[in-house]
Amino acid sequence: MNSIKSSIKKVISPFRQLIYKNTGRKPWSYGYTDTKWADINSVLQSNSILSAFKEGSTPTQFGIGYDERIVEYPWIFSHLNSSQKSSILDAGSTFNFKSIVEHQNIKNKELSIYTYYPESENFINNRISYVFGDLRNLPFKANLFEEIVCQSTIEHVDMDNSIYGYNLQPNTEVTQKSYEYLKVIDELIRVLKPGGQLLLTFPYGQFENHGFFQQFDEEMVKRITDTLELNGTQTKEFIIYSKNGWRFDKQENCNGSVSYNPHTGKGKGDDGAAHCRCVCCINFAKS
Repeated sequence: MNSIKSSIKKVISPFRQLIYKNTGRKPWSYGYTDTKWADINSVLQSNSILSAFKEGSTPTQFGIGYDERIVEYPWIFSHLNSSQKSSILDAGSTFNFKSIVEHQNIKNKELSIYTYYPESENFINNRISYVFGDLRNLPFKANLFEEIVCQSTIEHVDMDNSIYGYNLQPNTEVTQKSYEYLKVIDELIRVLKPGGQLLLTFPYGQFENHGFFQQFDEEMVKRITDTLELNGTQTKEFIIYSKNGWRFDKQENCNGSVSYNPHTGKGKGDDGAAHCRCVCCINFAKS
């Protein structure tokens, strides 16, 4: 079934991309997702772009009109140990795509994908393990994984995830900040091997509650970094969006960033932003 879907998508996708490019390249319009993924895949095959990300820079006018995935994937892939046959945990199922699981930096790793509910597409024939449950209570033994990736996931913890079609009652009780994400951080540290690395990304700027996710502010990030500091070493980077595209910047220049919620229209602006306007990226090594 996956191969049939993949073949159909391969035929249709170029037409969707053409329509998107010829109708104003508006975020989330017809063909947006196909075009974004074509560019993500191209970026992930570019050694020069990955090297730039590892050094903390992006090409000029990079990712204009795209959501944060266009910078999160290359940042993560630039920091993965591509030569090591490591055990790696995808905490949040952002790797569950054919082009990702078959990427040269991933295909030789022992990949486990942990998410809340099964997804229609899976790659069990690639010897990938799928485990389901709550990130706040991982069913893995301590010190198991050599690498962990948690990409734009912790901002959804304790929020209204019924938007994703899960068989859940809408959670509307969280009106201000929820700190349940800290339980996820504790669990990720627990299952990470000493000497292993955690690559963590999430939306950053001024605090915002969008119902299905919360945008982290400086105080919320400090709670994460304080926890990580007790267990190892870390580096923290910020990538911000403007009408000229995505670029690395200092934290203080990102503190006022606001997100665009495509479901409600809140925070849209005129800069072509598709979702979050800043992401915090943390590379943690467990001692």
